[in-house]
This record gives sequence, C-alpha cells and structure tokens, in this order.
Amino acid sequence: MTNLKQKARILDRDGIRRALTRIAHEIIERNKGTEDLVLIGIRRRGVPLAKRLAEKIREIEGSIVPVGILDITLYRDDLSSLHSHPVVRQTEVSFPVKGKKVILIDDVLFTGRTIRAALDAIIDLGRPRSIQLAALIDRGHRELPIRADYIGKNVPTSRRELVEVRLDETDGEDEVIIQEKP
Repeated sequence: MTNLKQKARILDRDGIRRALTRIAHEIIERNKGTEDLVLIGIRRRGVPLAKRLAEKIREIEGSIVPVGILDITLYRDDLSSLHSHPVVRQTEVSFPVKGKKVILIDDVLFTGRTIRAALDAIIDLGRPRSIQLAALIDRGHRELPIRADYIGKNVPTSRRELVEVRLDETDGEDEVIIQEKP
C-alpha cells in the first residue's frame, strides 16, 4: 500500500463502537431476538467485528451467540490472479448452520465478490434458514447484485480510493480511513 496518502478519517474508535452497537440492535430487532442466530466473520477483519458484535448482543440480550470464522480463499473467482501459492487458512465453524439464521460479517463491502465467495462457502457447510450480511463500511461500486442488511456507514468513494479498516485486534488501533493514489 505504498504511494497512498491518507485523504480522510471516516470513523474513530468511538465511531466504530457506535456503529457496531447500532448494528447489534438492528440484528436483534430484525430477528426478533437471538434464537437460532449465528455470526460468521470473514477472515481477516470480519472475524474481530463478529466477535465484537457477539459481545454487544450478549450485553443487550444476555444471550451468547456462536461465532464462526470463514476463510474464502479457495472460493474466490480471482484466486489465480492473487498469488501463485495462496495462503489458505482454516474455516472454524464449530456449530451447524443448517436451519440457522446466519449473519455474515465483513469489514468493507465493495464489488460483492468476497461476499459471493462467502455465500458459496457457507452453503457448503449446510443449508441455513437465511443468510444476512453486516458490513462496517459500504463503499459502493458493486459488480454483483449484493447488498448489506446492516451497514455501519455508507462511504461513497472513487475507484482511485482505498478504504482501510484498522482494528485493535489486527492493527493495534481502531479507525477507518480513506487513502488515495496520488
């Protein structure tokens, strides 16, 4: 990510916390509680976001919602162009998804291709009752007909810009910034 300059700071620590709190409330409301609800975070930053959402839901409802980790590397349609030897990490979903209401969580929704791959991966685990999507940032520019059910913040961007989510768990700080190619 060299030769990029920071253009704007979209969310700080408190902004991320508020967005996740709102998403947690929306998930509970739309699903009429937490029965049969499971959260699955897409590696990398979707995982800590899923864990944070599970904690928020526990604080609000007093119930524990299972959290799984999804690696979509082998499901990507651009796998051959990414790297000659892609790093495949483990999917860790220790609960059945059959008949569950799955909330899929990612940090940034962009073209929709990551989500398409994640949908394929989830279906391979079983047939859920429903799959809903939560994204901290929706930046537009969809290439596939995919939309998020829960959005932390809509951020219109140009294709020259990069939205970078930084989280304590992966980066040592909580913020969302827009970077631009000079």
